[in-house]
Amino acid sequence: MNGVLVDITRCYGCGSCAVACKLYNGLNWDEASPATGEKAVLTAHNWTAVETRRIGRDEGKILRFVKKQCLHCLEPICFETCFVHAYRKTPEGPVIYAHPEICVGCRYCQLACPFRVVGVEWEDVFSRIGKCPMCYGRVKDGQPPACVEVCPTKALEFGKRGTLLAMARERIKKHPDRYVDHIFGEQEVGGTSWLYISDVPFEELGFNTNVMHKGIPQYTWKYVSKAPILAIGLPIAFAALYTYTKRRAENEDGGH
Repeated sequence: MNGVLVDITRCYGCGSCAVACKLYNGLNWDEASPATGEKAVLTAHNWTAVETRRIGRDEGKILRFVKKQCLHCLEPICFETCFVHAYRKTPEGPVIYAHPEICVGCRYCQLACPFRVVGVEWEDVFSRIGKCPMCYGRVKDGQPPACVEVCPTKALEFGKRGTLLAMARERIKKHPDRYVDHIFGEQEVGGTSWLYISDVPFEELGFNTNVMHKGIPQYTWKYVSKAPILAIGLPIAFAALYTYTKRRAENEDGGH
């Protein structure tokens, strides 16, 4: 399982990653500039955005730059909620929108995503989805995503997820004064392929830190797994109730 480690302390907001994403994936340039701070947002045509965050107040204010894209969950809820199976979770790590031709534009995936990273092509009648595929063609061949390859400060590092977690833990251990003791993506929603370390609490950087740590499908399965039982049990229960009610009515009529 591959992944990417993002070290926010090393990012200077150059936007090279967003430009490489546009070029490699042939995306339109008609959205907000990928390196213009708050104007950089994820859309169906912006699969990578570098947000500028102003931390603190007055003289103590500092800037931090946060690369945002699909986090490629290990147990993706977008995949689970897609009833036409337009998504595919690959063994290499990326979660890809593999079959746009069968997508019905319901937007369940966008609404279900805990990180709000799924974009919709509103100008399209069928509202096709646009999101980071983690450059699956490159990752499948053992190459890093285009954004990682062009990062000049090594703020992005590609590798096996286990190796990246060990690297992140080592940096935090060696420099406890530089990093908060948290690897975002290690456990959130069951874990993600994109991992983050930072010197600033993640909630101050706009991350959704209120997500559960188990994969969402683990919570829903205990209810979904009851469906076959309900499908068989409810008709039997209704049939029994109908029979009981009918006999009771017949007995009451006979009594009169």
